[in-house]
Amino acid sequence: MAIPHAQPGQPIRLLPAGDAPGAEHTTALFKTSDLEVIRLVLRAGQSFPPHRVTGSITVQCLAGAIDFTVDDRYVALRAGELLYLAGGALHGLTGIEDATALVTIALHA
Repeated sequence: MAIPHAQPGQPIRLLPAGDAPGAEHTTALFKTSDLEVIRLVLRAGQSFPPHRVTGSITVQCLAGAIDFTVDDRYVALRAGELLYLAGGALHGLTGIEDATALVTIALHA
């Protein structure tokens, strides 16, 4: 089954209606030949192991807090903050508290 993506001009709800992520989940919002945008929902204590993505990445924390490992250092990202990662950077993440973030990945056609 194909993942439904947003259509051009369609509003997308990034945060849940209440204060907590609740039933919201991580989903790819849209993908083009140049760009992928993902709503990341990360529960406190939930982790993604270190990995690399070819293109440049931005992560904008909309709610909560996320702990990143970037190469050999740690970075805490909190609501209202943006993190830029160069393409190929080794990174992993763990929810410090329940968090929602907007992830953009530059794709190479």
